[in-house]
Amino acid sequence: MNKIIGLTGGIGSGKSKVAKQFIEYGIPCYTSDQRAKNLMNSDPNIQKAILNEFGSKSYMNGALNRKLITDLVFKNKEKLSRLNEIVHPAVAKDFNLWVSSQNSSYVIKETAILFENGAAEFCDHVVLVTAPKDIRIQRVVDRDKCSEKDVIERMSNQWSDEKKVDHADFVIKNIKWKDTLQQIDVIYQKIKRG
Repeated sequence: MNKIIGLTGGIGSGKSKVAKQFIEYGIPCYTSDQRAKNLMNSDPNIQKAILNEFGSKSYMNGALNRKLITDLVFKNKEKLSRLNEIVHPAVAKDFNLWVSSQNSSYVIKETAILFENGAAEFCDHVVLVTAPKDIRIQRVVDRDKCSEKDVIERMSNQWSDEKKVDHADFVIKNIKWKDTLQQIDVIYQKIKRG
């Protein structure tokens, strides 16, 4: 039986970069956002449900119209909830299949909304990646070429770092990468010891 390490953090915290470092250590990592995107583009049941819910422009040339969907759901909590109802069960099923194919004693499940969607309760440990809000906003603006307003809207759909800290087993403060690497190593050694 694989132990499941949840890895989470708000938008712009750097959780994906932290996940890559754990992969360097040889830990299999399930990247929920990427797998969800793949499923939305490949699973006919999900595609049908999204088309029914969000209209014919949801897909362009057979691919998810991410800009349209993002614009719709991050400004409307009801639509975001509906999208999550369509996608999350498929991602959970996909994750369980993925876990069953791993032969490592533990795996990482990386997801932005680990606490918000209740998945944390299925994890043996949770690692939270944090960073000051202003740094997170700037990282996302630089990465996604979007406005600060857009980032703040997306943040409003996630728990605050303060709320998440109370539920995490390990917290990584990701401001300077050199310091982050040391924190990751300490956590990796603890996980390895069981």
